[in-house]
Amino acid sequence: MSVWRKLVTAVKGGATEAAQAVADSQAIRILEQEIREAKEELRKSDHARTQILAKCKLAQQKVDSLQASIREYEEHARKAAESDRALALECAQRVADLRGEMDTEQQYLDQFKQSEKQLAANISQAKQNLKRLEQQVDMVKATESVQKAQVAVSSRHMGANSKMKTATESLQRIQDRQNMRNAELQAAEELASSESSDDLEKKLAEAGIKGGKQSADDELSRILGS
Repeated sequence: MSVWRKLVTAVKGGATEAAQAVADSQAIRILEQEIREAKEELRKSDHARTQILAKCKLAQQKVDSLQASIREYEEHARKAAESDRALALECAQRVADLRGEMDTEQQYLDQFKQSEKQLAANISQAKQNLKRLEQQVDMVKATESVQKAQVAVSSRHMGANSKMKTATESLQRIQDRQNMRNAELQAAEELASSESSDDLEKKLAEAGIKGGKQSADDELSRILGS
């Protein structure tokens, strides 16, 4: 492959990566917008479910009321049958009408319950899916931030960031100067302490209290043991 072709390939590769980076960045923004819209739709779904639950409650109350009326007219029919068959038949007809009405209301109630049950399952599944998607987006964004920080820090070792590298080198020189100054101060303190000790020893020797320079006669006497 010629140098020119290699150069063209490298440029194309860089352009492709740049385009992908832009597309990925837009994809994150699109997903975040989709998540916001999905949350709004779920809020509407929760409201719709609340309305269905309210209708279920009203339908149940209607069924319960009709059942109570049926029991009431059945009791009237039994009592009327003892003395007035025509009245008993009217009560029985009333019971039949009420049963028909109750059956219709029961069908509505069953439909509302089934719809609410299915809607609740769908909403629950949608919320779980949305939560997973939101977690994935958050993880991708967090990882991207961490990796950018790692690149910024590691670039000083690779020489990619000359400013950071220069600042780091300056910091090292400052630390080296401080270490040298500390060493000099410690050496000065040790030297001063040593000189002070030597002066004391000299004064003691001159006073005949400690040490002192012995004469040749003294040293010979010590050797001869006399």
